[in-house]
Amino acid sequence: MQSFALNTIFILISLSSLSIVVSSSKPLNPCNGDFLHTQAYRQMQNQTNTTHCKKLSSLQAQFAWNYHKTSHNQTQLNILIGTKLITNMGWLAWGINPDLPRMVGTRAIIAVKVPNQITPSVNTYNITKDIQLGCKLQPSGIDFMVQNMTVVDKDVGFFSVFATLVLPQRYNVSSLNHVWQVGYCVDGLEPKMHEASLGNLDSKEVLDLETGDCQNIGQHRRHMRKIHGILNIIGWGTLMPIGVIVARYFKQFPIKLDPCWYYFHYSCQVVGYMLGTAGWGLGLFLGHESKYYSFHSHRVLGICIFGFTTLQILAFQFKPTQEDEYRKHWNVYHHFLGYTLLVMIPVNIYKGIKILKPDNITWKWTYNGILVLLGVVVLALEIVTWAIFLYKKCCKKTMEELSPRRVEIEEDNKGQTKEGSSSRGIEVQE
Repeated sequence: MQSFALNTIFILISLSSLSIVVSSSKPLNPCNGDFLHTQAYRQMQNQTNTTHCKKLSSLQAQFAWNYHKTSHNQTQLNILIGTKLITNMGWLAWGINPDLPRMVGTRAIIAVKVPNQITPSVNTYNITKDIQLGCKLQPSGIDFMVQNMTVVDKDVGFFSVFATLVLPQRYNVSSLNHVWQVGYCVDGLEPKMHEASLGNLDSKEVLDLETGDCQNIGQHRRHMRKIHGILNIIGWGTLMPIGVIVARYFKQFPIKLDPCWYYFHYSCQVVGYMLGTAGWGLGLFLGHESKYYSFHSHRVLGICIFGFTTLQILAFQFKPTQEDEYRKHWNVYHHFLGYTLLVMIPVNIYKGIKILKPDNITWKWTYNGILVLLGVVVLALEIVTWAIFLYKKCCKKTMEELSPRRVEIEEDNKGQTKEGSSSRGIEVQE
């Protein structure tokens, strides 16, 4: 059974790795009609026929660009990025990182929109580690020239930023690390911290400006999250509750399957533990990769669940015998910890599903279906249990009521037998 669990984990991880390799280079995903009809995009298109346009992988952003080499062997890059802000206040950022596809170290262009402002402001910024730790984000110069920075606010509902960049040779146009962000909190003209959602975390790519192909860093994380969720829902969210159901209803009452119930109970717990532990380890890795975006309660509950399930598995190895005086204390501990996990596991799974918003509908209904199915099984077995219990209790009560009557009848029969014997004896003597 343990080798089966290891093989299952290996297959899932292999499929995850294969899907990551296959999706590591994604072709151009064209922009939709609304963005293509914006005035800013049409102006770019009129300048050159080689303008590329693509939907970005998160935050409902769309991105257009064209470029050419200058006489000084530099790259002149025209960019247009736009999204539909859901409020009348917020900010839109786009930038490039010469080192890695991440926010820290990015040279950014940020447009800020506040209520009652005629023209949104736009400036260049250096995103340092101190900014992510809470320091103020102030406009600053960057290591390349930026020209023609323009904000388009009332164009088919899009909030867009256009700019011309003159990039030195250190920026590789065939693998350009570019990032983008959207936020809705502004203090004066200072953009404040954006939401800590997965969409904000995944807003980064390595883009080939010539072909439009990209290595979607966020897509890799999404695959890892899927494997993390599948392992934990199957291991901790399904197999472990099945093991509890087997121990509850097939040990002695209402159906006695001794000793088969124990082997099935133990197998469900061990396989569920191994799958859940693999998913938990993957979750720790994902948390380490996104240390600035921590989901504290989900993480703490996950660590507690791993600790409690480890204690439950170890409890099998140190279980006292039936005759041992400590067996009753072991039973209380084992049952209490087991039912505690039955509450904690669904709570944490739903917390994890909530983190996936807005792409969590399928996950939510799938796990709802699993819980409903387990609940129906438990309800049916509970009804059978109570039906058998009440039937046996009723039969026992009936037997107890009938017992005195049977004694009386037997005594009457014995008395009649004695009287008949006496009368026959008298007749013989006469």
